[in-house]
Amino acid sequence: MNSSRIWLEREMAAFAGGLPAGAVVLDAGAGDQPYRHLFAHCTYESADFEKVDKPYARSTYVCDLAHIPVEDARYDAVVFSQVMEHLPDPAAVLAELARVLRPGGRLFYSGPLFYEEHEQPYDYYRYTQFAVRLLLQRGGFTVVQLRWLEGYLGTCAYQLERMSSHLPRRPADFGGGLTGVAAAVAARAARPLCKLCAKVLYWLDARHRFTQAGYPKNWLALADKPA
Repeated sequence: MNSSRIWLEREMAAFAGGLPAGAVVLDAGAGDQPYRHLFAHCTYESADFEKVDKPYARSTYVCDLAHIPVEDARYDAVVFSQVMEHLPDPAAVLAELARVLRPGGRLFYSGPLFYEEHEQPYDYYRYTQFAVRLLLQRGGFTVVQLRWLEGYLGTCAYQLERMSSHLPRRPADFGGGLTGVAAAVAARAARPLCKLCAKVLYWLDARHRFTQAGYPKNWLALADKPA
């Protein structure tokens, strides 16, 4: 279980469900297009540069997202999910997404605040809520919502999940000596406990988002291009 993916699926389904039949949608940085099925009632198009060593679904446009080969105001909605951290020039891409979105159209954004490096070497930034808002506004969007994607329990679960596989095992990793031996024994014992706690917290986070303290793993934003 990964509560971030569960909440993203829920939020994406709500976004897609609010679009009318026949709406033209761009999935920008779509990868393997995991949410395409949610837009079955729409005209779905995708764009990706397809340079990361990972599986891709067939993109409508293989291109730099700063230069999408379509006319102005083509799309009624744009999906821009888990992409901005991979862009060396996010401002240029947001300006391009504003160009291809019709006036009054809506952009769906999600992206990490707290997450390990991934899809190297194409991983450049992590964004606070203030950076997300500023970049969207400078790109020509009006921010309608900006909030946590998952709750703090999901963030804790993610860290515990990483600990279950990354906690050091050797006494030398803790500086050696008797203290190092004791720490290595404790770390080995903690690994399965961390994994179990992560599963429980993921389940609790998928059940209810706790957002009164702590911080999210990802931000979610909805932003409109002014009419």
